Amino acid sequence: TGVEGLDEMLGGAGFYRGTSILVSGTAGTGKSSMAATFADAACRRGERCLYFAFEESPQQIIRNMRSIGIDLEQWMDAGNLQVRAERPYRYGLEEHQLRMQQAVQDFEPHVVVVDPLSNLREMGGVRETKHTLTQLVDFLKSRQVTALFTDLTQAGTASEQTQSRISSLMDSWLLLRDAERDGERNHLLYVLKSRGMAHSRQLREFRMTTDGLELVDVYMGEEG
Repeated sequence: TGVEGLDEMLGGAGFYRGTSILVSGTAGTGKSSMAATFADAACRRGERCLYFAFEESPQQIIRNMRSIGIDLEQWMDAGNLQVRAERPYRYGLEEHQLRMQQAVQDFEPHVVVVDPLSNLREMGGVRETKHTLTQLVDFLKSRQVTALFTDLTQAGTASEQTQSRISSLMDSWLLLRDAERDGERNHLLYVLKSRGMAHSRQLREFRMTTDGLELVDVYMGEEG
């Protein structure tokens, strides 16, 4: 995953290849940072990553990720990373799906990132969006491409309910949250599910530092 502590939560080896992963949370919880970390880790292994951005331009992504010590531009220059930035309203859902599948066929990536799914939701209803995403997930699985999707949850609603309602399609699901403590907001994550592997059920704090994402060590009280 690019986050050592998170790999440990997933049996020490991260996610299975060829699976679909969902990272959800409210605005500002670190979804895009987690996605960029995942892409960076793939490129460091010498793999190709195709990054579909539906919210920011490639230049914005590069600039923002530099603040947490991730240099995505080096991978773009090396040919390991390709960022496709599109505004959701430019095409309908079916056209987006076809363009994404064509890009995968052309680039032949090992890893695909879609950030965020919630922007595609604007192009159709829940049922239509889920149908389109089901076809996309099946397409990626058929090519053994590992896919990470981010999705937005709204404050004040159940944290386990994403806007795109596609959690049932995912093999693994990371939920990111904010918690206020001692006058500051802290980022938290836990693994809601990860099919086919033993995984930690702990709620873990993580920090976005100038050296990337780091999980905070678990505090053990007097009773363990």
